[in-house]
Amino acid sequence: MKLNFRLSLPAIFLTSLLSGCFTGVEYTPKVTDRDVRRENIATTAEDTFLAHISDQALGDWKPGKRFHVTDDKIRLIFGATASCRDSLGGLDLTFKEVREAPSITGSSVTDLTFSSPQGREFTYRISRPLKSVMNQESLSIPFTIQETLVDSARTRLQGRRLYVLTRTWRDDNDNSVAGRQFVAVTVDSVTPGNDIYPIKVSFTDDKGNSARIFLHPGPKGLTPRSFPALFSFSDPRLRYPAISDENWENIVNGRIDLDMTREECRLAIGMPREIDRGATTSYAQEVWLYENGIYLVFVDGLLKTFRH
Repeated sequence: MKLNFRLSLPAIFLTSLLSGCFTGVEYTPKVTDRDVRRENIATTAEDTFLAHISDQALGDWKPGKRFHVTDDKIRLIFGATASCRDSLGGLDLTFKEVREAPSITGSSVTDLTFSSPQGREFTYRISRPLKSVMNQESLSIPFTIQETLVDSARTRLQGRRLYVLTRTWRDDNDNSVAGRQFVAVTVDSVTPGNDIYPIKVSFTDDKGNSARIFLHPGPKGLTPRSFPALFSFSDPRLRYPAISDENWENIVNGRIDLDMTREECRLAIGMPREIDRGATTSYAQEVWLYENGIYLVFVDGLLKTFRH
């Protein structure tokens, strides 16, 4: 990351701030983000939008159900029914049947059979009786994404106009790129993602830039990349009428500048890892410490020095 130095305070003052050696009337070494940001605990429309989308239970599977394979490592779960010559990554497997079978120890196990587009059959064995597996609320197969999960998300998302809340976008080759946050986008397609985030949302922003974001459709709190953490139905700009257009443009692009407020900086680059706070008889001082040596120094609530 390119580091830009902006200094407007005496060096000795900055040193005292960063060392935590304030000489004022009070000092709190570590302040949580609750001191800077009010937590909104109310349930929103975004919170519930995809919260109930999940893998189907085995009892709901029908022959022909499709599974997108995310990694060739899936051969490992198919045991002797797969070989090193089977290249399955990126293919769609089709569910064929389920049956209970005896194991070599005499206990009951559950065998799930899948077929590839080439007609090869593979068996995934679960070391539990069929009744136990059927009683699960949902069943996931390693290294696969149930296409019913993707279909449910696609029905809700495709063609929608949303506001994206993160600058961490992906390009066509799945490389991370710096995007823009709090801007309008239109969802172009919803396709299978990866093992961790099974939904890939492709969109175009209001300037014609195309990108992708991977998410998990589960409820809020299950993953940091849930729908409400990444998208909003309403324009975030409307919630901050006091922010100038110039500073809002900085926020959209993840930039900070002198005399921005703490709230504006939080919106631009997120909450810090640690906050050091102190005060003198004449002014309040606060240092926000991030990873990679990034820091912000506020005096009376306004940004006066930073490295970003």
